Amino acid sequence: MESMNIDDGLGARHPAEGSEPLPVATAAGCEAEQFPVPAGCENGWPLLDLARQLVTQGKPSLALQAQVVMAIKSAGGDQAVRQTLLRAQELYINRVRADAAADELASVFAECAIAEAQPPNPVLPPPLEQINATNPTLLQDASDTSILAQSGRMQIMLDAFADGSSFVCLKCGGLVSNHRKDEHFMYWCG
Repeated sequence: MESMNIDDGLGARHPAEGSEPLPVATAAGCEAEQFPVPAGCENGWPLLDLARQLVTQGKPSLALQAQVVMAIKSAGGDQAVRQTLLRAQELYINRVRADAAADELASVFAECAIAEAQPPNPVLPPPLEQINATNPTLLQDASDTSILAQSGRMQIMLDAFADGSSFVCLKCGGLVSNHRKDEHFMYWCG
């Protein structure tokens, strides 16, 4: 490819033969100088102008894409552009698939790590919702094992069931405040 300018070795640049002037924008955005355009390169200038406009609009990636497409097209034509775009699409799809597989594998590893980190589940009594004060079997069991029931104070147990502030421990038969449930199972019936 011809050079647009010829360097004379002293830092001065001179137009190459057979070229026409090219407007160049300054930092302020107005045309200041005219540089020569090499012969045979005129068809790419509209794309360069488009690239400049895209850069000015804050879209440098799109400008780069336009220049890459222009370079591929000038080297191999429309068929080369089509092949390059298909190859890029194929690489992108393969990368997305690989990323999805890696994400799935990472998810499985995370689940395994979480399962390993969780302590084994201790045997807990049934939830309070399952203990019903009107259940005659439960009250009969509680009256057989509870100190309150054995001492004739069954009404205290019934009242505690009714207001929901306490429960009867099925292991020891004791009437336990809901606020002390964890401590009871940990230190008394654990």
